[in-house]
Amino acid sequence: MTHNIDLNDTLFERAKRVIPGGVNSPVRAFRAVGGTPRFVKRAQGAYFWDANDKRYTDYIGSWGPMILGHGHPAVVQAVQNAVLEGFSFGAPTEREIELAEEILSVMPSMDMVRLVSSGTEAGMSALRLARGATGRSKFIKFEGCYHGHADALLVKAGSGLATFGNPTSAGVPPEVVQHTLVLEYNNVQQLEEAFALHGKELACVMIEPIAGNMNFVRASVPFMKRCRELCTQYGSLLVFDEVMTGFRVALGSAQSLYAQAIPGFIPDLTVLGKVIGGGMPLAAFGGPRAIMEQMAPLGPVYQAGTLSGNPVATACGLATLREIRKPGFYEGLAQKTRQLVTGLKAAADEHGVAFSADSEGGMFGFFLMSQLPQNYATVMKTDNAKFNKLFHGLLDRGVYIAPALYEAGFVSASHTEADIANTVAVAREVFAQIKD
Repeated sequence: MTHNIDLNDTLFERAKRVIPGGVNSPVRAFRAVGGTPRFVKRAQGAYFWDANDKRYTDYIGSWGPMILGHGHPAVVQAVQNAVLEGFSFGAPTEREIELAEEILSVMPSMDMVRLVSSGTEAGMSALRLARGATGRSKFIKFEGCYHGHADALLVKAGSGLATFGNPTSAGVPPEVVQHTLVLEYNNVQQLEEAFALHGKELACVMIEPIAGNMNFVRASVPFMKRCRELCTQYGSLLVFDEVMTGFRVALGSAQSLYAQAIPGFIPDLTVLGKVIGGGMPLAAFGGPRAIMEQMAPLGPVYQAGTLSGNPVATACGLATLREIRKPGFYEGLAQKTRQLVTGLKAAADEHGVAFSADSEGGMFGFFLMSQLPQNYATVMKTDNAKFNKLFHGLLDRGVYIAPALYEAGFVSASHTEADIANTVAVAREVFAQIKD
């Protein structure tokens, strides 16, 4: 009968005929967890509705940008006003300046910022700038950190410290990644050895301070302190990829948290995205004036973009940033996020399911293991089959988390205590089914 047709299945089959894998970004395909992706029809506040009009409590929030929740009235009004003025001009606007000023006002590490359209573009450009500013080619990244899909950054670890990375994607020639050194996250000894071997050739260290692409893994304070010290000692730049953590874990982003623990701490360059666009395609990178003035048209490092600083995107981002600066915003957001992870941990413990969780601001992660992992290799030891059962158990009950065990989750200001309590109650039911 027609009322039993799942429109998500219908749309997915249709999509697969015209879009590779049926999706425009791989994780959306549910390949890691099995099943059919949910095609979103609309969203409001902490929820979205799929093609069948089933409602889900959303803990992805467009992978981080929707810190206010979907359809916040002030943001919608700002975007509507901007649309009436024009979609795109390819010329400067005052709103670009306003957004740049808003970002810089809470980021002491940055004197100047360049707006772009995606996190990949921002990460790629920051790497080029680091290389151009230092006159060096080699750089360090860490296994499990994702900085976008630029060729030089799609790399897995090589066979040892003296060797460089191997491509993780077809179409990336080995010679393109020959200058990329991939190290283990939170491994101070390996970091020191890498600098001893290559320090004078390293343009930068690029790092997610709280990694969100191996679920939620923090860089330890001693590890981050050593990153800063070695970069300073060898004249390399420390590049913070805060596409995910920027304005999400704190108003001053993750770097403000490390500054509290490490006196005088600042990165040399910062990559931002997601929250600063409020859900629109917008990202940025910035740093001290002396480095940023190496960018064209002032300096020799070239970067350009037709839609950079798009007037509709800047309106969306600016309205979002002005809302999150209101007193008490982050305290309330962090409290709800802690309530969620504490509740999930208690629910897992009730049924003897190994579980650990962590959160900061409106970002969280959990693992089906008894202790929080510190690196990618440990994350990959998670029980995949058990996670998939957890994912589908939650999904069937109207709770939407990331469809892969290596992705962080997000709470918005729109989530209520009732939403959190319901999620924990639902999780308790699922943990009862997946316990050993």
